[in-house]
Order: sequence, then C-alpha cells, then structure tokens
Amino acid sequence: MCHIARLSLLHKLKVSMSGNARNFNNMEMRAVIKFFFLQGKAPKEIHTILTETLGEHAPSYATIKNWVAKFICGGFSTRDASHPGRPKTVTNPEIIDEIHEVILEDCRIFAKSIAEQLGISRVRVGSIIHEDSDMWKLSTKWVLKCLNVDHKCQWCQSSEQL
Repeated sequence: MCHIARLSLLHKLKVSMSGNARNFNNMEMRAVIKFFFLQGKAPKEIHTILTETLGEHAPSYATIKNWVAKFICGGFSTRDASHPGRPKTVTNPEIIDEIHEVILEDCRIFAKSIAEQLGISRVRVGSIIHEDSDMWKLSTKWVLKCLNVDHKCQWCQSSEQL
C-alpha cells in the first residue's frame, strides 16, 4: 500500500507540473518530502526519487536536507512561517515626499540627518534620494540630476567659491 501511495503522490505532483504552467506550490512539494521522511527515507534517497520523477523541476538536495532537518526537530508544518515585523523597504510616496520636502527646506542636509529625523535607515534614504527623487550631491548641496550643462557649471563655480 505504501508503494502505491508513493506512486500516486508522485504522479499527482508530476501531472500538476506538466506543461508550462507548473501549477504546484511549495506546500505540495514539502508534503511529498514529509511523506518520504515519515517513511524513513534519508534526504539523499528523497532527492534521488524526486530527481528521477520530476527531472529539472525537482528541489535541490540542500532544500530537501533543510526540510528534513526541520521535520526531525519536530516542525511538521509544511506551510510557510509568517514573517511579522517591519518590511525590508519603507519606500512609499509619503516617505519620498517627506524626504523631498526636507531637502527643499535645507539642501545642505546630510542623508544621515534625514534618516535620524524620519526614523528610517541611512541606506534607504540614500536610495530614495538617488533613485526616486533623481538628485545627487554637488559639493554640499542636493541638486536635481536633470540640470543642463550651464546650471552644472554655475553650481560648480559657486561651490568652488564657497
């Protein structure tokens, strides 16, 4: 019966992956890995079986080994863990506008000061200034990148005089 169940699971997984759509998800793949783990298979054996069945769509050996390690430690859930907390990036239109207003008020302000003032990372502030606001630092002032040659010459001359 176990052999038939194994073949059935692999067949369902292979059918769901056929065509260009690849309609399987990570939970299904983890369920198959968990099934083989509960049968007492080693990660290498699981990888071999999945590679024979799925070919290039099989998960890597490292992925299988990591999931088996989680199952050994008692984490039998095949679902993704929730990731609470602050998002990696805080770039939204409001933050971009706030940074732009701060720079317009004082074009000699440092990115570090803006970061401390708004409570976001200095790297993120720099990214927003350069990528989203299209500004660059000329001498000690933040200026728009779209200056023509005459404007750039004037800025360079005035910064040299300062």
